[in-house]
Parts: sequence; structure tokens; C-alpha cells
Amino acid sequence: MGEGFKVAMAAFDITRPLVASGAVGLAQRALSEAVKYAQTRKTMGKPIIEHQSVSHMLAEMTIGVEAARAMVWKSTFIKDTGHRNTYYASIAKCLSSEVAVRNAGMAVQIFGGAGFNTEYPVEKLYRDSKIFTLYEGTSQIQRLIISKFLPTMYPV
Repeated sequence: MGEGFKVAMAAFDITRPLVASGAVGLAQRALSEAVKYAQTRKTMGKPIIEHQSVSHMLAEMTIGVEAARAMVWKSTFIKDTGHRNTYYASIAKCLSSEVAVRNAGMAVQIFGGAGFNTEYPVEKLYRDSKIFTLYEGTSQIQRLIISKFLPTMYPV
């Protein structure tokens, strides 16, 4: 009796990396769509991927995807080896969800006005990305969980 909250919280150690992996998938799709579009859309006689500002946005999107994917893998590996992964699950969930939102937004930016056209998938990715920062605990809750571990990880 009285163990319900603890059981529910332990379940998040399993579900948060799953949510994070979905967010990584969305972030990857936004990146893929943006790269394809940037290779075919031309301004000033050249593909926009050759413009420094666009190429830097694509690089930033790539960095986010790879970092988020690595955190998902780390959190699931720790759980798979029988250890408590609350700390890493929260990092993976927070990072991945925010990368998904950022990548979807950057993809819309790269598409320009076409980014809000329902004929392109980035419009839907943009709308769908926000939910990842909300369910299984908001990004603010993830930061709170992460911060609770810091005093024991970095004792005075």
C-alpha cells in the first residue's frame, strides 16, 4: 500500500525514452525534408543549400538529431542493463522533444512561405512537434527531475 506513485514514476523510465525516440524520428524527418528541399530550391542561380545561412541551419539540425539519438540510446542501454535510468530518460526526453520542435521550425523556415502549405510535410511536422514537449512530463518537469540528481552527482 502506498507504492502507486513510485510504480508510476518507474514506468516513466520506460516510456520517456520511447517518447524521445518518436521525437528523434520527427526531428530526423524534418531534417530530411529540409535537406531535400534545399537541394532543389534555387535562389540567385544556385540551390539554397549552398547559401551559408541555410547550410548552417541544416548543420544545426543534424547536430540536434545526432545528440538526441545518442541520449535515447544511452537511456535505453542503461535500462536494458538493469539500472535505474530516470536521470538519462529525462535528459533524452527533454532534449529530443526540444530538438523536434526546433528542427520542425527550422524546416518551415528553410521552406519559406511554402513551409505553411499543407502540400509539404513540414507544415504537419511543425504542428505535431509540440506535443513531444508536453506528454510524459513537460520539458520543465524533466529539468526539475534532472536538477534533483545534481547534488548527489556533484557533492560539495
